[in-house]
Amino acid sequence: MGANGAKKIKVLIVDDSLLFREVLSRSISADPLLEVVASATDPYDARDKIIRYSPDVMTCDVEMPKMNGIEFIRQLLPQYPLPVVVVSSVSYAVFDAMNAGAIDFVTKPTKKDASSIEKFIDELISKIKVAANAKVTAADKPEAANIASHYRLDDKSIIAMGASTGGTEALYNILTSLPAQMPGIVIVQHIPPLFSRMFAERLNDNTRLNVKEADNGDWVEPGKVLIAPGDQHMSIKKIGNKYKVNVYKGEKVSGHCPSVDVMFDSVATAAGKNAIGVILTGMGSDGAKGLLNMRQMGAKTIGQNESSSVVYGMPRVAFEIGAVEKVAPLQKIPQLLFSL
Repeated sequence: MGANGAKKIKVLIVDDSLLFREVLSRSISADPLLEVVASATDPYDARDKIIRYSPDVMTCDVEMPKMNGIEFIRQLLPQYPLPVVVVSSVSYAVFDAMNAGAIDFVTKPTKKDASSIEKFIDELISKIKVAANAKVTAADKPEAANIASHYRLDDKSIIAMGASTGGTEALYNILTSLPAQMPGIVIVQHIPPLFSRMFAERLNDNTRLNVKEADNGDWVEPGKVLIAPGDQHMSIKKIGNKYKVNVYKGEKVSGHCPSVDVMFDSVATAAGKNAIGVILTGMGSDGAKGLLNMRQMGAKTIGQNESSSVVYGMPRVAFEIGAVEKVAPLQKIPQLLFSL
């Protein structure tokens, strides 16, 4: 039992490094809400220990002998729907792991100093706790948006989306279902720096849209998607009939930098009724107040529904405060965006 008699979250650590397993095991077990029930050296060892110990959450390295972590997750989850937090060096592989069904990822510290390791452990512990309550299901692929042949774009329209845990896959699924003829899209996804650029590149390579990590002074244009850098806020300003993004370092707002609230608030002011706001899967409440502000300024607003969210936190809070006009499952959002 953990603090206040709560049942501890049972964790299985999978990593081929004995030293790393021991450091993780000791650090995670020091948290009163967590208990490391076993550790494993490779996927085959891990599978046996999943059957034996029934862990609540598994942490898994990407690079492992016998079978890599991504293939392991892909094969494992249909049989044992277990929340997985991937531990990886900085690489595109984390997006493949998310695609395979992992809940979240943490990057291994590049420096071996105490503060880097401590920051890594803190982040891993908090993501294990989120993962313990996350939904592990194969989401239905969104339906591609049908375009009316007479559809004409105008520069005044803008779509703003915010997401956290589970958001990289939700956004990937939405954007790959959209046509090139879309209003400009701005996105805040809670993601570490470096990964925001890699995420934008992955979307750019796999969608019909022109996707990039936002730079200060970029214009929001039809067919273009701008993603906030992983450690900077992004706001939108109206100049003439167009929108320009401002990207800047700042204190955390609603617990995050970049903050969905910061972006939504700026879109509410700059675009008013010409905007659509979308709040997707994620822990916490970032974006709820900003989405309410957008709705009050005349924008259309969409919240992802509970059954298709990996973590129904941000969309729930937004719905409860009256910020969400339409609740929709992930697979219906592309067509809904288009019809709005």
